[in-house]
Amino acid sequence: MSDNTQAEVPLSLLFQAHPWHGIDPGPEKPHKLMCFIEMVPTDAVKYEVDKPSGHLKIDRVQRFSSICPTLYGFIPQSYCGDEIARLSAKRTGKEVKRGDGDPMDICVLTERPIAHGNILVNARPIGGMLMIDHGEADDKIIAVLESDLSYGKFEDISDCPPALIERLKHYFLSYKKSPDGPEPVEIADVYDVNHALEVIRTSFTDYHNKFGTPAAHLANLMELMQTAK
Repeated sequence: MSDNTQAEVPLSLLFQAHPWHGIDPGPEKPHKLMCFIEMVPTDAVKYEVDKPSGHLKIDRVQRFSSICPTLYGFIPQSYCGDEIARLSAKRTGKEVKRGDGDPMDICVLTERPIAHGNILVNARPIGGMLMIDHGEADDKIIAVLESDLSYGKFEDISDCPPALIERLKHYFLSYKKSPDGPEPVEIADVYDVNHALEVIRTSFTDYHNKFGTPAAHLANLMELMQTAK
């Protein structure tokens, strides 16, 4: 292979994409999304993407027997920053200091058991929960796995069995709880699909404000590679 041919090899064939910054959430966003799943309901420890490397790591062992009843991960190229905080404060009338500084979390409903995380899935948002954690906005988008036989026809969170929403609320209100006392965490709102889409769009705005556009990232990378020659 000549040097010229080597230079034409796409970067995507040489490196694995970073799950937060390197994966496109899809051409139909926010209505349909490519999501990265970190955890599945059988996990007894909390997995989380290590932000610098993009690899999955163990964040902590689950303190209690409650487990997340859905697939759990995040929306690539999203961010919970100042705009999310403002949207949350406007929605609830509560003081919200900031977004939590992470990508937008997503819970994906499916009838099928999935063996492990560290996978990509196509999901369609149907609603969400506005969690405030230590004064920070920490929304949880609720979505359905695309074409799922049991949940795939759900259009809005009102289609979900109330018991499932209560199970999700219980998990997020308890998974950080300390034996020494209650944590200042609350579910301030459970919202429909229209507000969920607004939250997702706002998280994309926060991402671009924080990190710039993917096209700018690629241009910077190509410039660095040219400089290194």
